[in-house]
Amino acid sequence: MRLINIGFGNMVSAARLIALVTPESAPVKRMIQEARDKGTLIDATCGRRTRTVLIMDSDHVVLSAVAPETVGGRFEDREVPDNEE
Repeated sequence: MRLINIGFGNMVSAARLIALVTPESAPVKRMIQEARDKGTLIDATCGRRTRTVLIMDSDHVVLSAVAPETVGGRFEDREVPDNEE
C-alpha cells in the first residue's frame, strides 16, 4: 500500500484516491458541505486554508492545505512499476 503525504504528517492511500480538486467551485463546495453533513469529511488542514480537496473511493472527502500540484507531484513520485523494486 502506497501512502501520499497531504501535509502536516497526514497521509492517504494512493489506491483509494479518485480525484484532486481545488475548493473554489460551487459544486465542490456543495460536495464538502454534504460530506460534512454525512460525517464523511476529514479535515487535514490543521486550521489553515483549504487548497486541495481529495475525493476518495469510500465517499470520504479529505481537505488539505497543500497545493494540488504538490500533492499530484507526490503521487507521481510514488508511482513505481510492478517489475521494478
